[in-house]
Amino acid sequence: MQWFSILAIYGLLWILSAFLVMPIGLRTPDESGDEVGAGHADSAPVNFRPRVIVLRATLLAAVLFVLYYENYVNGWITLADLNFFGDPPVKDLGY
Repeated sequence: MQWFSILAIYGLLWILSAFLVMPIGLRTPDESGDEVGAGHADSAPVNFRPRVIVLRATLLAAVLFVLYYENYVNGWITLADLNFFGDPPVKDLGY
């Protein structure tokens, strides 16, 4: 696997991981008992911590990439394993 492919796949996994871990631990003003300021949405989190999100996303992406790379090297799951519908029917063209 080329280094650019490794970087691209890790980047995609990092973005996916960031969206997966972003809502973990966030609280709205209703949940924390804080007052909503003028001009702020009621659903806006009061304890948004981007450094924690970046750390969690980096760790999760690293774990997912290691699993992906091990599968790439060892071939645990292949495309043939993901073919749930069987081979397509063969048409007789009458030649």
